[in-house]
Amino acid sequence: MIETLELTKAYGKTRAVDGLSFTAQTGRVTGFLGLNGSGKTTTLRMLLGLTRPTSGVALIDGKPYTELKQPLRQIGAVLEQGITHPGQSGRAHLLGQAMLAGASRTRVGELLDQVGLTDAGSLRTGDYSLGMRQRLAVATALLGEPPVLILDEPANGLDPEGIAWLRGLLREHAAAGGTVLISSHLLAELAQLIDDVVIIAGGKLRHAGPLQDLYGSASGRLRVRGADPVRLWRAFEEAGAKVTTDEEILEVDGLSPEDAGEIAFAEGVPLYELSTDTPNLEQIFLTLAAT
Repeated sequence: MIETLELTKAYGKTRAVDGLSFTAQTGRVTGFLGLNGSGKTTTLRMLLGLTRPTSGVALIDGKPYTELKQPLRQIGAVLEQGITHPGQSGRAHLLGQAMLAGASRTRVGELLDQVGLTDAGSLRTGDYSLGMRQRLAVATALLGEPPVLILDEPANGLDPEGIAWLRGLLREHAAAGGTVLISSHLLAELAQLIDDVVIIAGGKLRHAGPLQDLYGSASGRLRVRGADPVRLWRAFEEAGAKVTTDEEILEVDGLSPEDAGEIAFAEGVPLYELSTDTPNLEQIFLTLAAT
């Protein structure tokens, strides 16, 4: 499990992270969302012991990273790409990292195959594409078979096939009892992967909870088209709804589809269209992240 408690990082008078508390549960994939400059990377660096908190704590299975006895076997992380020597082959890089993690040489071959780099293992990493470097970074994180994965933008540079591969890998890891915390700006793709979501803005928590609760917290907007839009507009507003229009479609906030249908029936106005335009994850995220 990953946990932050009143985590704060100040640089002079600026608080990059400000009293942040959230939990990433075992057996689940947690999405960590925020606009650029929101404090995401600073938070991840504090979790991994790379940056010292000004106050508060960042815990992995109840302990700060610096107190873990075998950190490379407990946590796998992807924080940035290009961490390999460009003249070193992918296989040589993994062999060196395996020695640090206490992993076997056979594990290197298994991981090259798992991340789809078997044929590229002997190539210089300086010749790797962005997507190949990302796959190598994920392989590096998996070397010690850690139960906890912390990944910053792991899908960056991956093609659709690679994204599907990564999604399957992380879902399988969580299903096996692992913990996954993933930061990404690919919100539509993230929605297909995560169980829980944490949203921060200005270093402060804006939302934390199951993804489905986030969808449920945003009321769906109705699209209504009828024979007499002016009459419908008046009736909807009298019922307490907020109504806007593009002169053809009424967009109605504050009413259920059942309520809107009953009002139109009572007014004797035929309806040609009545649908719910549910906000997507990106819309909800941008609303919360901008507050």
